[in-house]
Amino acid sequence: MPTDSVSPVIDVARVAAARARLFATGMSISDWARRHGFAPKLVYSILEGRRRCARGQSHRIAILLDLKDGELDDIAQRGGGSPVRRAAADDARV
Repeated sequence: MPTDSVSPVIDVARVAAARARLFATGMSISDWARRHGFAPKLVYSILEGRRRCARGQSHRIAILLDLKDGELDDIAQRGGGSPVRRAAADDARV
């Protein structure tokens, strides 16, 4: 694997920029993950290059952190997380 890439889709510079943005806001990676409805372990896996971020939650996280270009589905635009969990939470609020 090339040294300028942490995964086939995400480059090291974008990961460093995402980490710097979080640091600048004083938010930990775990805090960001929970705020957006994701498991912190999954976000760490993405930032460490152990995920391809081709689909699902990994894809959403990569786009929300500006690690890759792409489009978000409606659920991710409302805050991310599992569609099933998000729908259950929305139903509970009604």
